[in-house]
Amino acid sequence: MQNSTVAIIGGLGKTGGRVAERLEARGITVRAASRSTTPSFDWQDRNTWHQALEGVSAAYVTFQPDLAVAWAAEAIAAFAAAAIDAGVKHIVLLSGRGEDGAVLSEARLKAAGVDYTVLRASWFNQNFSEGAFIDGILHGKLALPAGDVPEPFVDADDLADAAVECLTNPRHRNQTYEMTGPRALTFRQAVAEIGLASGRHIGYETIPIDAFITEMTAYGLPQEATDLLHELFTQVLDGRNSPVKDGIRQILGRPAKDFSDYANQTAATGIWSIRS
Repeated sequence: MQNSTVAIIGGLGKTGGRVAERLEARGITVRAASRSTTPSFDWQDRNTWHQALEGVSAAYVTFQPDLAVAWAAEAIAAFAAAAIDAGVKHIVLLSGRGEDGAVLSEARLKAAGVDYTVLRASWFNQNFSEGAFIDGILHGKLALPAGDVPEPFVDADDLADAAVECLTNPRHRNQTYEMTGPRALTFRQAVAEIGLASGRHIGYETIPIDAFITEMTAYGLPQEATDLLHELFTQVLDGRNSPVKDGIRQILGRPAKDFSDYANQTAATGIWSIRS
């Protein structure tokens, strides 16, 4: 693939940036495509799609805001058609486990006629260090509407390694993989492991979903975002996703990173240290 260009659709976020770094290290040309890039890419402005896909042989796709939203499946179908018209041969789609909307989007991609790989991912480890949960960790208490249902958190580095392998090895085409960590933890247990790794006491509180949504609305989140959060903390965290799966090993031939290893490695960077 050294003479090919791979588009990273959705920009250089938690997984996109990691995928780009790994592809470039292999000498593969990368084109990041988001609303802030040149050329730009906007899921809600299809006039931006062609230029972002022109001359691209494969694409790693992350959908914003989430494949669970109502319009995602139709957008994925339209994107797949545009990709085929542009000459794209393979699409690797980052999907979510247990999301009905995500399953519809996957089906539309699979029906489009382009080679695909679907990576159905659990909640990321990095949500605690690069995402929405870090403020609570830094303040010494994380409060979420997530109780005792365990989640097999998956590491973004494992996902990126797997995505690159799928983009560069044809044996993974037209396959769907379930991507989880090697064990399931409750959010309370995950926070306790972060506290142990960082040498801090970090509390965890389970709060009602309605109170959480009210708080997020007060912070200015639009209804589409709060509706998505409601689904993620109810449907997706109802126990359906607790079983550990073996997608990382199937793709990479090695076990997935354990949450404690993530916590220890991340704590060593100082990102969870209390700022003076």
